[in-house]
Amino acid sequence: MRYLKALTATLLCATAPAFAQSTESPWLLHVGIHVVDPTSHSGHLAGMPASVDKSTRPTVSIEYKLDPAWSIEALAAVPFEHDVRLSGQRAVRVKQLPPVIGVNYRFLPGERVSPFVGVGVNYTKFFDAKGRGVLEGADTHLESSWGIAWHAGVDIALDPRWSFTVDARYIDIDSKVSVAGATVGTAHIDPWVYGVSVGYRF
Repeated sequence: MRYLKALTATLLCATAPAFAQSTESPWLLHVGIHVVDPTSHSGHLAGMPASVDKSTRPTVSIEYKLDPAWSIEALAAVPFEHDVRLSGQRAVRVKQLPPVIGVNYRFLPGERVSPFVGVGVNYTKFFDAKGRGVLEGADTHLESSWGIAWHAGVDIALDPRWSFTVDARYIDIDSKVSVAGATVGTAHIDPWVYGVSVGYRF
């Protein structure tokens, strides 16, 4: 009986970590703040060099862990707002939503500090475009964009449920721009999106 009790205790100790891992929730919620920082040279519109200002907004993402290393993540945000400039002069103010769905891979799953990389698909919806400055009152429109989003960052575990993440994405965003119904060129926005977030496993 004594040996049976010892064997039972040993088996329980050996299976406890696996049981804890199997019952650990695969869902994580991240809430943070990110900056959309477009490339400094966004091509030419109506023959003039174009640029797009950066914008900072709150973000939220939901992540599902397929296993300790691999996960699927969906990113959303409060609408970002940008000024499009032509030859340095403000020409258009526009809002956009850039949701991303992607896959992440963590190099050191289970460690307190774990770097990761990922890749996904971005859909950017531009809306509420208004002519400003040199295009004050003009009817302007930016087409929606599909593109690849590259992702990298570092997770820092604070405790079994809470974590802190620093990350950056590079997103391929190209949008045809029209003024008064006529296409004036394509804005190559291609931003870096970088920021921080707090994660909670639920």
